[in-house]
Amino acid sequence: MNKFIAIIQLFGSAIVSLAAIATLVNLIFISSRPETISVVNTLVGQGVLIICLLVLARVLFRKGLAGLKQGKPASSTDAGV
Repeated sequence: MNKFIAIIQLFGSAIVSLAAIATLVNLIFISSRPETISVVNTLVGQGVLIICLLVLARVLFRKGLAGLKQGKPASSTDAGV
């Protein structure tokens, strides 16, 4: 079950990373508009959102990798035999 959860976390990390990339592309398109206060607010808000998405993706990725490594059977050298 732990391996399944780890795979789901890795998959979630990939999805969140794609969302961050899509938000970055949207941010680039918005930055080409004439500068108004609403455009500036959107730039700041999406910048914060991108940072949060990347942090979440990193946490999910690390937890997923740790879960996969934990699920592997120990070899005889790791067991101290």
